[in-house]
Amino acid sequence: MWMHFGIKDLIDVLLVAYFLYQTYKLMKSSGTLAIFNGVVSFLIVWIVVSQILEMRLMGAILDKMINVGVLVLIILFQDDIRRFLIAFGSHKGWKFLTKLFGKHNAENESEQSFVAPVVLACMNMAKKKTGALICIQQEMDLATYEHTGEMFNADVNARLIENIFFKNSPLHDGAMIIANNRIRAAGCILPVAQTANLPKEMGLRHRSGLGMSLETDAIVIIVSEERGKISVAHNGNIQVNVTGEELQQILSKGKYDGAAQTAGTGQKNDADPANK
Repeated sequence: MWMHFGIKDLIDVLLVAYFLYQTYKLMKSSGTLAIFNGVVSFLIVWIVVSQILEMRLMGAILDKMINVGVLVLIILFQDDIRRFLIAFGSHKGWKFLTKLFGKHNAENESEQSFVAPVVLACMNMAKKKTGALICIQQEMDLATYEHTGEMFNADVNARLIENIFFKNSPLHDGAMIIANNRIRAAGCILPVAQTANLPKEMGLRHRSGLGMSLETDAIVIIVSEERGKISVAHNGNIQVNVTGEELQQILSKGKYDGAAQTAGTGQKNDADPANK
């Protein structure tokens, strides 16, 4: 007897595939892909033993382990689940619907007005070899990280940015967060990437920027205090030796398309003199 496969079944299959793909991406970015593979393998064994072979005793044991395992996985991956829900709630599709049914926002030019002062400040700090770490919020809300530092509500100004990251400033060691064309916080603590294969010249500031790009969709600008170079981290990749013009293009587009140092690969950009 043939089963009827309708449009609802197709949607069901696509949703399951999408969910598994997003879970795979989340586990891969957080370094827990091996655990994900182990869970999938255990589920396959459980299905074979309980559903196909119908082994009662072994099936009952695995059923109990499945019931407890769900709670254990929630506890183990609470941070990853939180990031997944934040990313899902901040998805561009929801933003589009909000703008579509809300009032029309015709402030495209004003939304990008922070680009020029940020680029100018970064170029000046690079020349002076002043270390800096600046996060530009994209779709995902960064309020959780803002509260780890000192809250601001200031216009984006090049001189203010330079003063905050001045060596003797009490906030120079942390990160600055810019959202909605405003400086929202400074001196913030960012998650540190645990990747061990980054070049030696990339210190804690670069690891923090890379870690932030792994956990959020923010664009993170890193100004090296030792080398006086500008780097940009986004979506788990880091681009080194960025020029002022390139930085302006990246911030205007909300992404970068150039050659990048990929997180965890340890491959260097040959175009960067500091890497030679």
